[in-house]
Amino acid sequence: MARLISHLDHSIIFVILAFSIGCCKAYGSLVEKKSSPLFIFGDSTVDPGNNNHINTIPENRANYKPYGQNGHFAEPTGRFSDGRVIVDFIAEYARLPSIPPFLQPSAEFFNGVNFASGGAGVLPETNKGLVIDLQTQVKFFEEVQESLTEKLGDARAREIVSEAVYFVSIGSNDYMGGYLGNPKMQENYNPEQYIGIVIGNLTQAIQVLYEKGARKFGFLSLSPLGCLPALRALNPKASEGGCFEEACAFAQAHNNALKAVLTSLEHLLRGFKYCNSNFYDWLHDRIINPSKYGFKDGVNACCGTGPYGGIFTCGGTKDVPHYDLCDNVGDYVWWDSFHPTEKIHEEFAKALWNGPSSTVGPYNLQELFLGKEMLTIADEVDDPISASQQFSY
Repeated sequence: MARLISHLDHSIIFVILAFSIGCCKAYGSLVEKKSSPLFIFGDSTVDPGNNNHINTIPENRANYKPYGQNGHFAEPTGRFSDGRVIVDFIAEYARLPSIPPFLQPSAEFFNGVNFASGGAGVLPETNKGLVIDLQTQVKFFEEVQESLTEKLGDARAREIVSEAVYFVSIGSNDYMGGYLGNPKMQENYNPEQYIGIVIGNLTQAIQVLYEKGARKFGFLSLSPLGCLPALRALNPKASEGGCFEEACAFAQAHNNALKAVLTSLEHLLRGFKYCNSNFYDWLHDRIINPSKYGFKDGVNACCGTGPYGGIFTCGGTKDVPHYDLCDNVGDYVWWDSFHPTEKIHEEFAKALWNGPSSTVGPYNLQELFLGKEMLTIADEVDDPISASQQFSY
């Protein structure tokens, strides 16, 4: 299985792209820096509470205790974390206010908006009827674009859209529930075909945003899915204590395919810039070597029950009401059965923000937000993240 889907044939990548696309230096002391707006698309890794406002199942919500228990927010917000998620830190580093959920009443969109939905996938079929899928999220962006044009005029709205950074974190649910948990999908498509469908639809979404004026993109690649406590507990060889290899193989194949697509898009789409990074290896290293990075446990969930804390409980009105909660969440890589702790979110946000070219590329997020030409020595001194805080693989 791992060998079969470790990469996509170059001809498949070409077909995906063809189908999708067919449809002077200034010094910081002299020029005022202005950060770009931030638009976010994705799943529970970046959902700030959109699912609070839709009709869904308890497992797709996190607006109850012990979520948000670290006190950063006055009450649980709907973030699948003990506190903040990666895009909260990215907004902070970009000197932006907190980016609101699209469905939050009376939200202002001038600095960006978050469309993410816990449980969402790239494909509309993934958790259909219970989430806001990527295609719908892109349609919501078009509504925001129209709203900005009405309020600010066409020229200013176009400026916001073209200067913004578009952060995308989605795909895990397509493989975990959409394929591995869906026998019918497995009958209809082999793994390589299915990955091609997911990547093709993701490429189309990127292309639609580009046609609307988007130029700068950031991507959170998939984590080692088989090492999530929930998937580790479902491992056919769980007694051996290892990760679910088939799920990990899907994540690696998806990441490899997306990397190839992004490289091609950079050459095919004028002005297309992106930040990508190997979240798989970055997180896997912390899972197997937690003490190397200041953690004590890279296997078990802080909040959950059963083997590895892999039964998805952690509060709310889920079918299994009981859950165990660790004493010190800072010791753990995993917050609940599927999601990492705020500490992991923060550390990877730092790596994406100003990580070196050996780990993040071809741009880091700081360069996308502030402009490469603006990053003088003076800017580095004033950077919200000092060079000593950079993280590498």
